[in-house]
Amino acid sequence: QVRLVESGGGSVQAGGSLRLSCAASGYPYRTYCMGWFRQAPGKEREGVAVIDSDGSTTTADSVKGRFTISRDNAKNTLYLQMNSLKPEDTAMYYCAADPVRGSSCRPARRYENFAYRGQGTQVTVSS
Repeated sequence: QVRLVESGGGSVQAGGSLRLSCAASGYPYRTYCMGWFRQAPGKEREGVAVIDSDGSTTTADSVKGRFTISRDNAKNTLYLQMNSLKPEDTAMYYCAADPVRGSSCRPARRYENFAYRGQGTQVTVSS
């Protein structure tokens, strides 16, 4: 049974930091493209960052320089380090996994097209 379980969300003040985790099980984690997505109330879900099976990463312009995606293949865990948080970062954050590689592993890939998806963790940033 495939599981993606996000954790680490919470409430912080603007300028603060959070680290999200996504624990994966039930599929060959290390060979999959992994991604973080977010959806704010009343807005469409957007890709935040992805990391390919070879460790290469792509980050959305909106968070570049502030957010860092990483993966620990020994622990089957995906991370999102979020620094200098802004109120506009407030959203539900989701992780997702898909067997695509290379140019297909990108934040623009629709969340619904990822094979496996988590339930989300809430991040709230106050001004």
